[in-house]
Amino acid sequence: MSAKEDKENMDFTEKDEFTNGEDATNVQDTAENTAEEPSGDDNLSCESESLQKKYDELSNSHLRLMAEFDNYRKRTLREKADLIKTGGEAALTDLLPVLDDFERALQNIQAVEDINAVKEGVELIYNKFSAYLTRQGVKPIDASGQPFDTEMFEAVATIPAPETGLKGKVIDTLQTGYTLYGKVIRHAKVVVGE
Repeated sequence: MSAKEDKENMDFTEKDEFTNGEDATNVQDTAENTAEEPSGDDNLSCESESLQKKYDELSNSHLRLMAEFDNYRKRTLREKADLIKTGGEAALTDLLPVLDDFERALQNIQAVEDINAVKEGVELIYNKFSAYLTRQGVKPIDASGQPFDTEMFEAVATIPAPETGLKGKVIDTLQTGYTLYGKVIRHAKVVVGE
């Protein structure tokens, strides 16, 4: 081998050594990076665990709230059903004395000779029943002479108005209407002037 070839081989070997040195440095960097990654994985796993705990807590809280709401809904439905069943109990209990009065009146009608006494007894029962309805919020609709209003009255018939001032107004009431705390529960059946 000539000196020129020796020099080229030497340059090649030096390059190889230099390259091997770079590879060694790269291997060291890779090893350092690999050493850092597990700590990054540890951070990720810790963060993942904390997020999972938080998710589990929120999920558990949500499920409990859903169960509480479902129980509340069922309880209120049950209470409403009980109110509907027994809500009329007080109203019906207050009606029983009126029923007792009617029973007594029916028993005494057969033996009574004075018709005025029967008349007075029936009027007393009527007044007692009217007072009861008033306590319950039921009031009769005053219709006579009022302008015809479809919200309050039901026109059964129309007749020519005896006076011009009665045109479009209620002339006669055939059946009394009633309101319950301002809401119409039965329309008054009336005759209207044309």
